[in-house]
Amino acid sequence: MMTAMHRTKLNMRHGLRLGLSLGALLALTAVLILGQLIPTPLAAQRPERAALAITGYVIDAELDPAAHHLAAKTVVAFTAPETLDVVSFGFHPALKIGKITDDTGKVLTGERTADGTIRITPASPFTKGQVSHWTFEYDGIITGNEDGPIEGLKLAAIQEPITYLLYPARWFPSTGYMTDRFIAEMHIRVPQGMKVFASGSTGASKSVTLASGKPGDQFDFNWNKPGFPGTVIAGRYVGPVTAGPGNIKVYLTVSHQAAANQLAQTAAREYDFFTDSFGAPETSHLNVVELPDDTLPAVWAPELAAILGSRVSDKSGVRLLANTIAHQWWGSEVSPRTQNDAWITNGMARYGELMFLEDESGKSAMNAALQDVSAGALAYDTIPLSSAGRLSPFSPEFQSMTLEKGAMIFHMLRWEVGDKAFLATLKGTLSQYTDTGIRAADLIKVAEAQSQQQLTAFFAQWIDGTGAPVFTDKYAVYRLGNNKGFRTIGEIQQDLDLFRMPVELRVETDGKTENQKVDVVGTDTQYVVDTFGRPRHISIDPGDWVLKSTPDLQVRIAILKGQQLVAQGDLTGGLAEYQKALEANSQSSLANYRIGELLFTQHNFQASVNAYRDALRGDGEPRWTEVWSHIALGKIFDITGQRDRAVNEYRLAVQTNDNTQGAVNEARQWLQKPYKLPETE
Repeated sequence: MMTAMHRTKLNMRHGLRLGLSLGALLALTAVLILGQLIPTPLAAQRPERAALAITGYVIDAELDPAAHHLAAKTVVAFTAPETLDVVSFGFHPALKIGKITDDTGKVLTGERTADGTIRITPASPFTKGQVSHWTFEYDGIITGNEDGPIEGLKLAAIQEPITYLLYPARWFPSTGYMTDRFIAEMHIRVPQGMKVFASGSTGASKSVTLASGKPGDQFDFNWNKPGFPGTVIAGRYVGPVTAGPGNIKVYLTVSHQAAANQLAQTAAREYDFFTDSFGAPETSHLNVVELPDDTLPAVWAPELAAILGSRVSDKSGVRLLANTIAHQWWGSEVSPRTQNDAWITNGMARYGELMFLEDESGKSAMNAALQDVSAGALAYDTIPLSSAGRLSPFSPEFQSMTLEKGAMIFHMLRWEVGDKAFLATLKGTLSQYTDTGIRAADLIKVAEAQSQQQLTAFFAQWIDGTGAPVFTDKYAVYRLGNNKGFRTIGEIQQDLDLFRMPVELRVETDGKTENQKVDVVGTDTQYVVDTFGRPRHISIDPGDWVLKSTPDLQVRIAILKGQQLVAQGDLTGGLAEYQKALEANSQSSLANYRIGELLFTQHNFQASVNAYRDALRGDGEPRWTEVWSHIALGKIFDITGQRDRAVNEYRLAVQTNDNTQGAVNEARQWLQKPYKLPETE
């Protein structure tokens, strides 16, 4: 029986290696970064409101990768209500507490729950507003294979050549994930030869003797601005490779060092672009660090951006890194006040990624990416964003809503107020709310001040409402006298009674194309457009500025939901969603490809071959389905002992000259030797 952890890793690998579309991969990445992929009852998932506020940590920790061992002493500074008689902290289940003491040195008693939470009874009542300092001494073995705080995700592993302790792993007592900001002073000891990265580096390492008696190094960090400096990464890296004035430093392992220069240049361009767009960051330093391929695709913390080693030289890694670096502003500099406000930082980090894509590759590239973002925005649009806190922050529903719909809200706000006011809103929000949690009301206040517009209706529609308009157009064309051209009188219809927003109307004629903004209010809005040439085609929102429902989008939504169900291990549910997509578009190459991919994981090879053949005969969208279908067919022929047919498919893959996610490179690899199923499968 496949375990939840193994199933999650397997589906992540198939997504990365079998050509997961970039937009869908980034959506899934977001789910993975914060997400619990194995669903539990909502009541069990819903985070409890923190009864205390942690303000800071002093952490002394020693890492022993050879033994997978962590030993730490952590002082937690916090305030608590005077009525609180039990204090709860989230804590990694694999770590064992040796002793807990309060400010006076009294030993405190507590109990562990099934999910690792520590419930502690204070020795005396709390005083209102007074900061308490409790000291935790603990240790444990963390390989990454034991149960962690989020089932199915490997968030911490003490190992060679790269050790990582991520903030959501709860490797120190914590609460108020991503909403309660804190400062941190950390002293991390590791074996000689390892480099350590965290937030607020205070300088070079110093030599120490480890508990084992072997020589080691201590790295000191001090992040004194309220934020989320809770991630530590240690490894045997080469470098650094620097870019620009030297403030961006890239650290990779020997196996990936060839990509360091290009990665450094990419990171520098992204950092400079975001600085121009958002304003100067809190710190000018950024370490870009490689992660092993057994954890999350990307991780961020103040002064730190980390991505998988397998992505550092991949073209799709450019967007992944952009999203990660954007969190230095949206997530680190400002954070959501509550989970209901998470769409602000989640959405703006995603939209920042799209803004960089537009700057690098043009408007058409951004619009192509927006198709996947729109699908994610509407995939689970059942409750308003203003009530998203009712959902688990670790669910695909919460992630799709806050990340994708959040990004679309910023995209539409840009259209509503114009580029100048939009950028001023972003910079104003960050400068006014630095190092604090932000509410939707705060963002609205800044946006109205910068644009000099009343935006109540806009935000009410997209934050407090659900659904998206389905636009239809009815019109008639009349010839004007005296050779003055033509007049088109029409009506834009849509199904949301409270909808109010400017929408672009494009009238293509025999000559000049006319673009006109129409203020669409309610279900029926009339318009009049005069043109010299006879109108040949009229389109509503041709620039894709408005989140709207279309038949093509419904196909994308079904495929996206299918992918997320498969990632959760629900193959039956995933297959049902893919079938829905085929019902809407029987020629969908992507839906057929996903079906083939799913059947491949079940070793139903004949049915899988049929689906991949259908993908090749389909609409060819997206283009990468062709090259990866040939590769998948080649693998199946290799598995079933038909080497000549496999070689033919790999050659056809190479001939496409489509190296999406390294497809051509992989095809050439299997041309040299037959593909074999990994033993884990």
